[in-house]
Amino acid sequence: MPISFLMPALSPTMTEGKVARWHKKEGDPVTSGDVVCEVETDKATMEVEAVEEGTLGKILVPAGTEGVAVNTVIALILAEGEDKSALSDFTAAPTPVVKSAPTPKPAEPKAPPVAKVEGARLFSSPIARRIAAQGGLDLAGVKGSGPHGRIVKRDVEQALASGVRPVKTPSIATPSAEPTLVPHTTMRKVIAKRLTQSKQTVPHFYLTVDCRIDALLAARKEINAHAPDGVKLSVNDFVIKAVALALRKVPEANVSWTDDAMVHYNTVDISVAVATPGGLITPVLRHADHKGLAELSAEVKELAGRAKDGKLSPEEYQGGGFTISNLGMYGIDHFAAIINPPQACILAVGAGVEKPVAVDGQLAVATVMSCTLSVDHRAVDGAVGARFMGAFRTFIEHPSLMLL
Repeated sequence: MPISFLMPALSPTMTEGKVARWHKKEGDPVTSGDVVCEVETDKATMEVEAVEEGTLGKILVPAGTEGVAVNTVIALILAEGEDKSALSDFTAAPTPVVKSAPTPKPAEPKAPPVAKVEGARLFSSPIARRIAAQGGLDLAGVKGSGPHGRIVKRDVEQALASGVRPVKTPSIATPSAEPTLVPHTTMRKVIAKRLTQSKQTVPHFYLTVDCRIDALLAARKEINAHAPDGVKLSVNDFVIKAVALALRKVPEANVSWTDDAMVHYNTVDISVAVATPGGLITPVLRHADHKGLAELSAEVKELAGRAKDGKLSPEEYQGGGFTISNLGMYGIDHFAAIINPPQACILAVGAGVEKPVAVDGQLAVATVMSCTLSVDHRAVDGAVGARFMGAFRTFIEHPSLMLL
């Protein structure tokens, strides 16, 4: 009897996947530990290894098939001593595939309701254009008397009555390129579903603080100048450390909401948003409050690199009680992020910008970083969120406190 090769459950929440690629072809020998295929989940593309030995007898689900339910038989492996005749005795249930709705064809672009002449826009009413077309009148020679110079019916009638027939300049039609349709990846579909659900069902509120980071920048410069080779701290490394310590100081913010109970996390595990070609993914820094800046920096770089290559394992991006999203490196001064369920908080970090500030009653210039906390009001009240942001700002503005 052939051995069934199943669509694996690569994470506790996975219900379906996409067979992205087959590494083996029919007739190839299969040894335990061999990579047989790649499966694309909502977070990454992962290699699937064989646990049995034999020969790949038949591929039941071709590469590129999406929505294949977990535990579906996707291939058959012939055990030692079996030949292809054994495949005829195997009857597989139809492959459960979730079919996506067909992508609608984009509508043909419609001409705007205006007349044009040599690139200029002439505003005119529909009836004015119709009468002008019937009378062979070029609207370019007609002065509009309507609002904002719009050419109206009476303007065209007066022009026709005067006998003026400006000669129309032949127009050269500009070819319009068809838009390119790029099919959604599994990751992009899941991101869209989860963020829509979050925005529609989670009662967000927002808390913003401006942090002066001149002391942090000075500390970073000094550390990088004297640190061992390979250690180069970023502002984001300090942000992660400050969040971790603030969560330790205000553990009421390290929670999640469920319908039955409030989940209080006993460890500080921080998710960090990383942009990949397929969309955002949030690798998790475990026990971040117990790690130094250099260790956090190295771990973030390593996880982000493998995230962009789609090489993270499920345990590396699942879980986490709090998320940080930093767009400061892209020059964004301020933004508010959407909460990543089931978490209750996500911190949006902007760029450090020089601004005028008051210092002891005197005007001065400081580098200010705007940070906005998006909060699930079911789990975290405003006072708790404010205490957390106060603790976070204290650590950011006094980075030496992170060493205690």
